[in-house]
Amino acid sequence: MWRIVSAAVALFSACFSPAFAQQPQRSECLAMANGAPRAMPVAFRQAAAAGEVEITYAGHSTYFIDTPGGVRIATDYSGAYQVGRLPDVVTMNRAHSTHYSLNPDKRIPHVLHGWGEDGKPAVVSERIGDTFIRNVTTDIRRYFGDDSGADMIRDGNSIFIFEVAGLCIGHLGHLHHKLADSHFAQIGRLDIVMVPIDGTYTMSLDGISEITKRLRASVVLPMHRFATPLDEFMRRIGQQFEIDRRTERSLRMSRDTLPTTPTVIILDGV
Repeated sequence: MWRIVSAAVALFSACFSPAFAQQPQRSECLAMANGAPRAMPVAFRQAAAAGEVEITYAGHSTYFIDTPGGVRIATDYSGAYQVGRLPDVVTMNRAHSTHYSLNPDKRIPHVLHGWGEDGKPAVVSERIGDTFIRNVTTDIRRYFGDDSGADMIRDGNSIFIFEVAGLCIGHLGHLHHKLADSHFAQIGRLDIVMVPIDGTYTMSLDGISEITKRLRASVVLPMHRFATPLDEFMRRIGQQFEIDRRTERSLRMSRDTLPTTPTVIILDGV
């Protein structure tokens, strides 16, 4: 009997140890990207029936994502842009102070940094409520300049990917350089992607347009715009994308309501 109890205690301890908790979770978006055409994992088919995701543009590079399970996520969160209640999860990138806060509200339970410590890349692979969140790291420039790759800080930025309700939602963060094939492989499938279109502080319009076309997401949500002419961005990504300008700051989207033609949706305030 003592041996059975000891074994049970050991198993419980192992399951709740930090090492166990840090085991990588399964990405359904990667499974779809690497699987047969039109294949959708059973878990995603079940999640797709859960309902709609609401996405709200707050400002700069901050979008709020409200999931069917009640999880509220804010991207590139600095605290300067608030819409309704506090988020449950915030993601951050450290290119500039407008994309992060070292002193976020203590009531926010999950603060996910897109940069690592001690020269190591950030590794995010967490299931929070009905959402699986992971990251793909990219480099950032030490100073403003071109996107040639000179004088870069390795793994200083993260592309965050949110898998919820059968959708694969990506946020490119403060992206400073072209993506390699290995980046695209790690990103996998994206249905909705949030793209910086300032053309200077992040990437050139040609560079970000090339990435947008290759990702082939059904919905493109511009951000980090400043004074960039939207018509110029649309011209560069090509005629295969439609444009949908809206007077609202929010949209609701489910797997069944994704547009059949790739569409740039411009919410109010962008």
